[in-house]
Amino acid sequence: MFSDLWPLLRPYRWQILLAFCLLSLASAILLLVPWAFRDLIDQGFGTGTAAAQNAQDINRHFVFICGLVIVWALIVACRYYIVSWIGERVTADLRSLVYERVLTQSPQFFETLQTGEVLSRLTADTTLIQTVVGSSISLGLRSLFQFIGGMIMLAVTSWYLFSLNLGLMLLLTLPIMLIGRSVKTLSRESQDRIADSSAMAGEILNAMPTVQSFTQEPREQQRFRHSVETSFKAAVRRIRVRAFLAAFVIAGISAAIIFVLWLGAHQVTQGELSGGELASFILYAALVAGSVSTIAEVWGDIMRAAGAAERLLELLNSKPAIRDPSTPVLPSSTDMASIKFDNVSFYYPAKPDQPALDHISLEINAGETVALVGPSGAGKTTLFQLLLRFYDIFEGSISINGLDIRNLSLDTLRGMIAIVPQDPVIFSANALENIRYGRPDASDEEIKHAAQAAQAHAFIERLPQGYDTFLGERGTRLSGGQRQRIAIARAMLKNAPILLLDEATSALDAESETLVQQGLASAMHGRTTLVIAHRLATIQNADRVVVLEHGRIVETGTPNELRRQSGLYSRLAKLQLDIHPDHAPQ
Repeated sequence: MFSDLWPLLRPYRWQILLAFCLLSLASAILLLVPWAFRDLIDQGFGTGTAAAQNAQDINRHFVFICGLVIVWALIVACRYYIVSWIGERVTADLRSLVYERVLTQSPQFFETLQTGEVLSRLTADTTLIQTVVGSSISLGLRSLFQFIGGMIMLAVTSWYLFSLNLGLMLLLTLPIMLIGRSVKTLSRESQDRIADSSAMAGEILNAMPTVQSFTQEPREQQRFRHSVETSFKAAVRRIRVRAFLAAFVIAGISAAIIFVLWLGAHQVTQGELSGGELASFILYAALVAGSVSTIAEVWGDIMRAAGAAERLLELLNSKPAIRDPSTPVLPSSTDMASIKFDNVSFYYPAKPDQPALDHISLEINAGETVALVGPSGAGKTTLFQLLLRFYDIFEGSISINGLDIRNLSLDTLRGMIAIVPQDPVIFSANALENIRYGRPDASDEEIKHAAQAAQAHAFIERLPQGYDTFLGERGTRLSGGQRQRIAIARAMLKNAPILLLDEATSALDAESETLVQQGLASAMHGRTTLVIAHRLATIQNADRVVVLEHGRIVETGTPNELRRQSGLYSRLAKLQLDIHPDHAPQ
């Protein structure tokens, strides 16, 4: 685990070295205390004429011990601060690195990994790492030093008693290691179950209107309660093993020490050991026993954190499916853009036997508006995702201004495209910042101009604080049509040469749709625009309509041309337009 985390620790190696030095010094000082008590007992007590001298010796010894304790306490405080700082710093760095890596993943990465699972790893798992790096490791090293130093001092005090003590401790080592491995496995299982609960909670909280409209609150409560109980049972199994490990260590070590001390007491009565030596041996033995107990507990923490580290490193080491080319090409112009799909075929990873696009060839001229029409699953949204390079195609090529998009950096490619999705995303921020997301360096005036073009300015001004009004999580304070117009304003602000509209007016009422269509007409002017449309009334002014079915282009032409044919578009038009005379093309 620590070899994998070393790249995160390396920038703070000097702080780690300082903490190590302080830890070593504190351990050395603590090991002097029993030695001082040995001298106190053997040299400081007496009767008769030596009483006055003994009193001075006692005072001197106690002052010395008091001084040791004060210095030890100051060093421990400094070491605690440095180690805790390192733990917090490394945890913050780890969270940032994992989050950065997650942001680089393509959509297919999230087909098998839920958002709640990622959040659990970013919070609960990194907290475990912070506990180990910022606390447990320091305690473990301190205890290890005290254990080694204590064992050395035990050997110096009485080799016979020490050898017996060491032999008994070695017998306890193997079962401790075996139990520690079980703790690691159970800790990984426990963290997985916690992540499952987090993922379920995140999914349901994001779908509360649906849950409540179908009155499924009791069912979801039961599902979450069952998930929590499952994680609780996994945690109990881990706790049970850790409790047994602690009991085994404490009982085993204590029994070994008591046995050795029993032998030592007999040596004192036989004159083979002084009272001070036995007292110091007892203190060193207690120090060693406490150290072993702490090491066992820390070992359990480390095994638990190792399971969390594995989960985090899975994210950290995951390679994005879509990456920049080794030598990106810069486009000669980003003002206008022509698009070409050349014999493109694509299969979604989740459906490798079913083509989402089947040998699609389509050329779109710079400044042209092309509408994509067809039933659900025909491949319309897939074309958008491939153009944005959320996925890579299996066959053929996609080019912009004659350059294969796989030769462009992702920033360059996506910087040339603005999109208005069917389900607009509104962030937990005010209206100004939500629109500014399209171009972070835009001025307030540019943002308001984009809002006016999208017919969003009027309703934003009516909000309690105008453009500074907080819109709520996922835009809960706005209607569907208002969220759509915020998204349109954001796309307009980006001012990209390619505009993708995925049912951009689907959530608008008739009056708002008319206003936004005017704004979109302005935004589409001079830009290459692809429009996904289920409502044919919204695309009557398109330069060309491309009809898709089962991943193939089955028709192409102007709206009027396609209506005169007897194909899929004509059938859809009869269903939609002929029953609405006002929508018939002029």
